[in-house]
Amino acid sequence: MDYDMLRITHHASTGQKRRFNISMSRVRTLGFVLAIVVLIAGLSACDQLLQILSDDEMTGAEVPQFTDLSGDISVGVVLPLSGRLVSSFGTPMDRGLQLAVEEINNGQRGDARIRFVVEDDMSTVDGAVSAFEKFIHQDGLTVILGPANSAMTREAFPIAQQNSVLAVSPTSAARGLSALGDYVFRVSLATDVLIPNGVDATHAKLGYERAATMYDKADPFSVDSENALQEALAANEVDVLETVTFEGGDSDFSEQLTRILQVNPQIVFVSSAPPDKSEILIQAREIGIPTTIPIVLRTLTASDVEVAGSAAEGAMTFTEWANASDKPRNQVFVQKYKAKYKIEPTNYAARAYGALYVLAEAIANAGSADASEIRDALANITDLDTIFGGFSFNEVGDAVYDPIVLVVENGELKIFE
Repeated sequence: MDYDMLRITHHASTGQKRRFNISMSRVRTLGFVLAIVVLIAGLSACDQLLQILSDDEMTGAEVPQFTDLSGDISVGVVLPLSGRLVSSFGTPMDRGLQLAVEEINNGQRGDARIRFVVEDDMSTVDGAVSAFEKFIHQDGLTVILGPANSAMTREAFPIAQQNSVLAVSPTSAARGLSALGDYVFRVSLATDVLIPNGVDATHAKLGYERAATMYDKADPFSVDSENALQEALAANEVDVLETVTFEGGDSDFSEQLTRILQVNPQIVFVSSAPPDKSEILIQAREIGIPTTIPIVLRTLTASDVEVAGSAAEGAMTFTEWANASDKPRNQVFVQKYKAKYKIEPTNYAARAYGALYVLAEAIANAGSADASEIRDALANITDLDTIFGGFSFNEVGDAVYDPIVLVVENGELKIFE
């Protein structure tokens, strides 16, 4: 990791806006630059532009300015940098945060900068709790980004609330977690938003009447997703013919998938943590569930699709962000991420990137690094221009913006229309 002004501490206990609005003069300048680029051998035109354009131009919006602040604004970051969730959550979130903090810090006209203090939660609830405790009681931090998943957030958010420390989780989505207190917020759309919207959208177009469900009984997010799913299917008068469970880390899903195949559903819904999704898709196709029966998984990413290969064809996901979204700010983010890391961003990278911009906007609006003042500024964010589109918080601190349904077609995640 190469954060601007970054200190990394690995914890080893058992326990965590200018819009992209190019004026005519800038268009003429860009044209001149392009003419020069043609004469220069080497990189592609896209890569040349990424190097030539200034940081604020490539950000796609004016960076929030910390005009009333000076020096470091310390933010604790809790990430799974080792363990089971490192490749799905940790590395993409790390990259999204790195890109965002570079843009924000490089775009400042004053001397204030965000400085990350990072803790590895080792993909465990205990690790996330320990990271929060260390940030608060040893490091004296009052602003934290994290944790990553719902199980960790459920245990760590109360610690922040009890100590009047602001915590913003970029990626947890189980219902009710932001309602734990007024100092805790989430950037992901909660399951009671994403799932009813997704069921309504897919049912209206596909007209399915028979479904089967499968979920990780040991994962709070998956359990909550299943509950929300059962409610949404009942509201649409869809019969659930079979519900099967597994535990995260299982490698053989053949028994559960065979039971699903035998009841002949028209659609299958799977709620699981990221590491299991590709293997479930692969084994589902191997035991005979055809691609004509859609398998719907929460937050299916391009990397999941790549791993699953042809088995992912026709799979769907209810999500809050997509590479395919044509929102201008999102497309600039995707372009910059690909230029920096040479790969497509995942949903987890996007949510981490977006979360830091939301937090930075609140810090700028508050004109303060005080947790209570940033909390009040976050609560007042309304229709903020982000990579997700217009972004707001509701009365309990959950994010409000438009959800998305995606479908895999020819190996790519595309907007379901």
